[in-house]
Amino acid sequence: MRPRALIVLAILSSFFSSASAQSVPNSGAPVQTPAASKFHINLQRLQGTLEKLSEFGRNPEGGVTRLAYSETELPAREYVIGLMKQAGLEVRTDAAANIFGRRAGSENLPVLLFGSHIDSVLKGGNFDGDVGSLGAIEVINALNQGAVKTRHPLEVVIWMNEEGNHFGVGTMGSGIAAGLIGSEILERKDEQGLTVADWLRRYGQDPAHLTDARIARGALASYLELHIEQGPNLDEAKVPIGVVQGIVGLNRWRCVATGFANHAGTTPMDRRKDALAAASRDLLAVREVVRAEKGRQVGTVGYVKAEPGAVNVIPGRVEFPIELRDLDAAKIERMWDQVQQKLKQIDKEENVETRCTEFDNVTAARTDPSIQAAIREAAKSLGLATMDLPSGAVHDAQQMAKLAPFGMIFVPSRDGISHSPKEFTSWPDVANGAEVLYRSLLLVDAR
Repeated sequence: MRPRALIVLAILSSFFSSASAQSVPNSGAPVQTPAASKFHINLQRLQGTLEKLSEFGRNPEGGVTRLAYSETELPAREYVIGLMKQAGLEVRTDAAANIFGRRAGSENLPVLLFGSHIDSVLKGGNFDGDVGSLGAIEVINALNQGAVKTRHPLEVVIWMNEEGNHFGVGTMGSGIAAGLIGSEILERKDEQGLTVADWLRRYGQDPAHLTDARIARGALASYLELHIEQGPNLDEAKVPIGVVQGIVGLNRWRCVATGFANHAGTTPMDRRKDALAAASRDLLAVREVVRAEKGRQVGTVGYVKAEPGAVNVIPGRVEFPIELRDLDAAKIERMWDQVQQKLKQIDKEENVETRCTEFDNVTAARTDPSIQAAIREAAKSLGLATMDLPSGAVHDAQQMAKLAPFGMIFVPSRDGISHSPKEFTSWPDVANGAEVLYRSLLLVDAR
């Protein structure tokens, strides 16, 4: 290790040993946080803010429906803005309705940006996005309490419409900030006929200035995001911290199998051109190809629409999507080639024609190796094991990768459940994630 790195770690070790133990109620019983004497974040306070946030849009099942651009999300935003101001942050809302809270640094350096989102899917859970958002605010509180000054200015961000359930465009706020989405989005309409522009006005913004939300290149030193894994890997392995290798790329194709709609009672089985039979085999072919590869790649057929959809008519047309995800673009291309070969063979055997058109292509984003190392070092300082793994879900960090080096910290999701009222991350795991975020930021700031 280089001398400068030793000095940095020595300084940080003095930060990391200064806080007192915290205990937090959980189901009526006190839960001692792991390595509590070393913790800087206050889990009791963080748990309280997360539980309060869960009241906005709460469903009878226990989760939330808090869509972006909704009357339910507006008061939740005001609550979070209040928390930012209480933490001494200078708060602003950009033209895309992203919320930023700034803490000054000691030097004239680019910003260290970190945060997440508070919007949910329909009937979602209470941890997706929320842990990273309120965990980021708790990090600021911890820095303030320890009178810790950073070299870089820090900004906590709450991104707008990460989930994309409203208007059908995910990571919208961060996409606008990264310059990937422009004013063309303003006229997109929702089911009520309201446009993005209409909702921005309700949120107090002037749609004419949407592109002012773009973050200038060079303005960011790095981006960090704490998030629940939303998958089973950490939970099943009993590993408390995930070091994200990158966010997978995804390709989507819309496929249409065309046969011939005919009478179900009078058409012999060996003379049918059954589009649904072919599409059913196509679905299984996708699964077969993806399972044959080594790694964490996934493939999905999310729906099947058969026409004419009558009980006594052989389906003559079937539409279905194919989605492939992996960190390696070459692997996605290889799997797609194999899928196409199988679809051609099935067409021949079923006497139909299947055509697929690509409609979405999201490039994979690799996390910065030095930020990965900082996250591992932060976890190690707490005695926490780590696992390197990709993110199979899309995050705002993927958009920020266009502007700056980035890193992500995962904490376990019980049973791998997410986007559900049953989504749950234990409070000690939430505490671990927030503390690792705190320490990682200091390491990145000092490097």
